[in-house]
Amino acid sequence: MPIFMDRHLVPGIEAKHAAEAHREDLKIQDEFGCRCMTYWVDEERDSAFCLIDAPNEEAVKKMHDKAHGLIPYDIVQVNSNVVEAFLGRISDPNDKSSLSENLKVFNDPAFRIILVAETTNARLLQHQLGKEKANRLLTLFYDIIRNELQNYEGREVELKGQGFVASFVSVSHAVQCAIMVQKGMHVAGELINLRIGLNAGMPVEKSKELFGDTIKMAKYLSAFADENQIVLASIIKEIYKDDRHQSIKNQKLFECISLKNENVLNLLMDYLTQNWANPQLEVGDFCAELSMSKSKLYRKCKELTAMSLNELIREFRLQKSLKLLLTDRNIAQTTFDCGFGSPSYFTKCFQERFGLSPKAYLKDFD
Repeated sequence: MPIFMDRHLVPGIEAKHAAEAHREDLKIQDEFGCRCMTYWVDEERDSAFCLIDAPNEEAVKKMHDKAHGLIPYDIVQVNSNVVEAFLGRISDPNDKSSLSENLKVFNDPAFRIILVAETTNARLLQHQLGKEKANRLLTLFYDIIRNELQNYEGREVELKGQGFVASFVSVSHAVQCAIMVQKGMHVAGELINLRIGLNAGMPVEKSKELFGDTIKMAKYLSAFADENQIVLASIIKEIYKDDRHQSIKNQKLFECISLKNENVLNLLMDYLTQNWANPQLEVGDFCAELSMSKSKLYRKCKELTAMSLNELIREFRLQKSLKLLLTDRNIAQTTFDCGFGSPSYFTKCFQERFGLSPKAYLKDFD
């Protein structure tokens, strides 16, 4: 059966309340064909999250309704391995305290700090530096970041080509891990264009992917970071309030984005992500979506991405083309799938941006 994680918004919830609700779920789970695996409770954010093996979402809702009347605010289907990678467990923790024989209480928030580290596309690195050197530097990067994850109690979640995703319980550990990764890479970080974004959030929000909203913003931040820079989301800055926070603000290594700019970046990139393949996409479309004049949007886009909007659209499409070219599409198909008007114009833009033609990009690494 599929596994679901749901989110309950319960003002004033306490760990004991969550334990009581979980106990009631367990009593009737068989009636709905469910298996209640575990839960997390976040008293600070008035939220509880249940992990349930169930035939469908409706069974989860009906079970909760009959057990205690707390209907989930959101439900997403999840992979148990991914849940364990993010949250460290898929069953009740061993260190639990008992208030009575039938009620075991544990307070384990599902709130996590997410680190996203990205580098230049591996194939482009091999073209720029040679296969041996590029592979050696990427191996060094992976070795360093995995070592620092162990040192700072982080968990590797996802590794796809040039992207590396990790989860932390502690904000200070996540920040210090990012610092040590950048220091460990030194000049090598500039050669592979290492950029890190840090964000924090809960596993179930608007996205249908586990921690999808949090990862998305962390990737946006890393995408527009300078070489060897760590960009902190507004929530990281807000909760990182110990003495060390004042010292990191003065380091060139860090950039802290404001909540206002973060919201603009999110709207901008979400709209681009949804519409990048449309060859008719224009600046005016973004102005209407973000309720901004062309001049204001131009200034804000330059501030957040160091590019004009037209440059950003072209860059986004070119980055997408790097992946599409490796599928069963040919260059002409990739051209139009990426919203370019002609293969010759696409080839020109690709050559100018990456220093080789699409044909060479494919041929050199077949």
